[in-house]
Amino acid sequence: MDTSLATASLSITIALQGLALSLGLIVAIGAQNAFVLRQGLRREHVGSVVLFCAMADALLIAAGVMGMAQALGERPGLARALALAGAVFLAVYGWQALRRARHSQQLKATEGGAGLSRAAALAQAAAFTLLNPHVYLDTVLLVGSIGAQQPAALRGWFVAGASSASLLWFGLLGFGARWLAPWFARPRAWQVLDGLIGMTMFALSALLLRHVLNN
Repeated sequence: MDTSLATASLSITIALQGLALSLGLIVAIGAQNAFVLRQGLRREHVGSVVLFCAMADALLIAAGVMGMAQALGERPGLARALALAGAVFLAVYGWQALRRARHSQQLKATEGGAGLSRAAALAQAAAFTLLNPHVYLDTVLLVGSIGAQQPAALRGWFVAGASSASLLWFGLLGFGARWLAPWFARPRAWQVLDGLIGMTMFALSALLLRHVLNN
């Protein structure tokens, strides 16, 4: 019973790490978020756009974790090097988020413009998601390499946690657009959010660094 509880606790912890990491990377002012917010404001194909963006992230994260796990399985030295590089990247990302928190910024999406067909909306969502090189750095390389460090039996929990972050965030943007848009237009709100992201990234960096040192 104690072993089962310990395993369940570890599973939840790993899932929460994946959730925090993915949220920290995805919550930023950018074209994809502005597009999802716009579709939410227009109430136009919101479910399809949200589902596409979330599923695309989930597939990339799963591919990254499984691919990196296979690639690093027999290369412990490379695994440690990538984990260390990931820790440095998260620390730098956290520092950048804290720097952003010192400046005013806002996310705006207008309701104007011609309506889009479902196919056109999904095509734009695909472009904003898949033609952004940072998405592959974030999901496949960074999240993948960190997920690959988890115990083999629990990697699915990490993928589930990281993937749920995308569904949660895009769902909030799309379906809560009319309530959240005024909040997103406030520079102070983004300063607070970036501050929280920065601290979260530093905490994850410390956890990853401890993992490297303990192995």
